[in-house]
Amino acid sequence: MAQGSPSREERYARGVPDPQPLTYREAYARLSRIAAELESGDADLDRVLPLLEEARAAYAACRERIEAVRAVLAGEWAAAETGGEGEDEDDEADDPYADPY
Repeated sequence: MAQGSPSREERYARGVPDPQPLTYREAYARLSRIAAELESGDADLDRVLPLLEEARAAYAACRERIEAVRAVLAGEWAAAETGGEGEDEDDEADDPYADPY
């Protein structure tokens, strides 16, 4: 980023739309910052609604990322557990430690 260019947070605070979606870390950092501001009791009443809207958007971004990871992991693990993706259906025959009796 060029020196003097506003950061993503500064652009967001001024209401300038961001062309790129938030990363998980950015969204989580926003949620943490908002929670701290609201918990401190220092948030002006006129600022509470915009903070809650910002928190909702950040929460949605975090949840999207988590759900995407869960879907990938569930798909990979489900395929491994069901013998998908080229695994032998008769794994016990290849297992030297399988109970022979």
